[in-house]
Amino acid sequence: MVITARERVLQSLAHQGYDRIPVKHAGTPEIDAELMSHFQVEEYEELLQIVGDDFRYVNPRYIGPELKTYADGSWDGLFGERYKNIAFGEGVYPEAVYLPFEGMNDVQELDNARFPSADWFDYSSVPEQCDQFEDYALVLGGAGTPDFINGIARCRGVEQVLLDMGLESPVFLELVERRFRFFYEQLDRALQAADGRIDIVHFGEDLGTQNGPLISPSCFERLFAKKYEMLFDLVHAYGARTMLHSCGSVYRFIPRLIELGLDILDVVQVQAVDMEIERLAREFGDRLAFCGSMCVQSFLPFGTVEDVRREVDQRLRLFPEGGLILGPSHAIQVGTPLENILEMYRRAGSLAR
Repeated sequence: MVITARERVLQSLAHQGYDRIPVKHAGTPEIDAELMSHFQVEEYEELLQIVGDDFRYVNPRYIGPELKTYADGSWDGLFGERYKNIAFGEGVYPEAVYLPFEGMNDVQELDNARFPSADWFDYSSVPEQCDQFEDYALVLGGAGTPDFINGIARCRGVEQVLLDMGLESPVFLELVERRFRFFYEQLDRALQAADGRIDIVHFGEDLGTQNGPLISPSCFERLFAKKYEMLFDLVHAYGARTMLHSCGSVYRFIPRLIELGLDILDVVQVQAVDMEIERLAREFGDRLAFCGSMCVQSFLPFGTVEDVRREVDQRLRLFPEGGLILGPSHAIQVGTPLENILEMYRRAGSLAR
């Protein structure tokens, strides 16, 4: 029986089986360019179709004040920060190079700072995008929504934000509140415009390091839990599911995230402590779905085609009726052998060429 990508994803999330495991692609720009060259295509949409990505992102179109690009190649972010592509070996990565809230110690200083408005977006563009990709699982948001820790660190500095969370700095708490209000209103208006057609809302909050939690569960509870509960409740009120991107070892947070209303844990960094896919499937698979888990730190870049094949087969055994969206544990990194990437999608049954 032929089913659409959307039907495949929804059946899998409901543990009702699938014709093949759902797939979600993520690559760095360099990897995507290599894949597009290999397949001799020019459009990213064509690449997604070839690798069998079952998802498409739908977000309101930006119509706000001009986001400038400067002579040094840097560009504006929404909250007044600036980014620039920084080279690392064969690739580049956007890093924050201007931090508008750096050094601020008085909440009143924020009154003169720039903050985005939900009015800066055209929500009438959302139904058009839903029409364009109606056969796919439709996703709103992204890993930067609301991304309190990373998002504020890109405006204030990583070290400062780590101190802020421990000290519960009034400036940081106000930034969390303003960031929350912006994303809550933006999501609410976009979900309303979509009229029930959004399947998943994608959030992000990197709560883990390679070896354990970035912050304590009690710190998460004090600073962020209530806000995520409100965001998750909003999504469920529109009939959509919640997905949270988080790198690192987040095992200790998973039971609480489920209580708050999380439906899908995204990326699943299996090389991090306590994040073995077998353990997660056994302990949480009846209450939580997973997305990712094909490791960009080990077997994808450094293994053989046989290693990749074995890892895909393991996931097919662990999730025979659904509960896993197969994909990389982060963006596939520069230097990953092309044959390993292709084998991942080929073994999953999604590769069209």
